[in-house]
Amino acid sequence: MTNAKFQSVFDIIGPVMIGPSSSHTAGAVRIGKIVSSIFGEIPTEVEFQLYNSFAKTYRGHGTDVALVAGILGMDTDDPRIPDSLDIAREKGIKVYWKINKDSNTPHPNTTRIIIKNEHKSISATGVSIGGGNIQVTELNGFAVNLNMNTPTIIIVHQDVPGMIAKVTDILSKYDINIAQMNVTRESAGEKAIMIIEVDSRQCGDSIAEIEGIPHLHNVNFFN
Repeated sequence: MTNAKFQSVFDIIGPVMIGPSSSHTAGAVRIGKIVSSIFGEIPTEVEFQLYNSFAKTYRGHGTDVALVAGILGMDTDDPRIPDSLDIAREKGIKVYWKINKDSNTPHPNTTRIIIKNEHKSISATGVSIGGGNIQVTELNGFAVNLNMNTPTIIIVHQDVPGMIAKVTDILSKYDINIAQMNVTRESAGEKAIMIIEVDSRQCGDSIAEIEGIPHLHNVNFFN
């Protein structure tokens, strides 16, 4: 008898989705949506840098419309996904593609996204690992390891003393246990990113209170 270990229901049945390939469509939608949620504002410009398999098949497999759909906040089963490029154009969002077919990235389904408006810009690297599952490996130049299979809080904040304590005190107040936590920064006193995996899926009240912490740019909860 062979032991099988499944990380999520996606490993067994795959996601409900629009498109021919879970790696090239469902995973791409999820990457775009996470980057959009972290950005937290309506962008005016998005650049997608595509590598290896993504670069070679992005139009034929619908990766292009899937990534843009995610940026627009769509889910993997949204019927508007095939029209996402037109919808982005109507919203005044400029979309650029940089194709890198011969890159030596560790995974074939890799994209780096740079999203911006007149106020700010962020970058993120995402990998679609199959069955709709993804990993985020870089955020604003920081090496991260997000698989988004557990409830995750992502906080972008100013690097000031006491920020970690304020966040963890609020989570403790609402009896939310931290499974894993990673904090990294650009440099002393500049922007920092706090990534917290938690055991609870009911974090609405705690997130609302965290949003009121001074020097916090934005907070996102991925359930």
